[in-house]
Amino acid sequence: MNIIDSLNWRYATKKFDSSKKLSDEQINTLKQAFNLTATSFGLQPIKLIVISNKELKEKLVPLCYYQEQVAQASHVLAICIEKSTTTADINAYFDLEKEIRGTKEEIISKFRAQLIEMYKNKSEEEIQQSAVFQTYIVLGNLLTVCAVEKIDSCPMEGFIPEKVDELLKLKEKNLKSVLLLPVGFRAEDDVTNGLKKVRKPLNKTIIEIK
Repeated sequence: MNIIDSLNWRYATKKFDSSKKLSDEQINTLKQAFNLTATSFGLQPIKLIVISNKELKEKLVPLCYYQEQVAQASHVLAICIEKSTTTADINAYFDLEKEIRGTKEEIISKFRAQLIEMYKNKSEEEIQQSAVFQTYIVLGNLLTVCAVEKIDSCPMEGFIPEKVDELLKLKEKNLKSVLLLPVGFRAEDDVTNGLKKVRKPLNKTIIEIK
């Protein structure tokens, strides 16, 4: 199937077949896709929590306003942000660039200093909000990869972040949850399976400037 066919195949799955599990290879593909997603300055102020534990998924249900998908899904992906981006984080990025690309310090030293100064002048709220925006880029990328790989998914904002953070012990990791993405395989009796997509025509959503 081409990419448009795959995107038409995708829908927000309302009921997963809990007897079907993603393979290690499929999970690794999603991990790699997450890690390869574009982020601001390449700093990757985001983390992915991959949850397969049945008991933990069941505990998520009441924290997600009783959306059963989190318990039915093969895995639940929790997309999180780091609470801060420090000078140490920025230095670690540039040091990694030097290691991987062999870039000389004199080439990156000016940009390194500029980025450190920029983040020093940002409030914690500004840093976290920037990271939150980036989680939606990650979500979009994962949804597309899932569609191409024939993995069903259901993006979720509808949950209680503070409770999820507590359950997953994210505070200890300096993380905050932003989005959840249950992934797996659609149930045959999902009532929304196979319904035609409801989308405005292109001439209502696209503006061309020539």
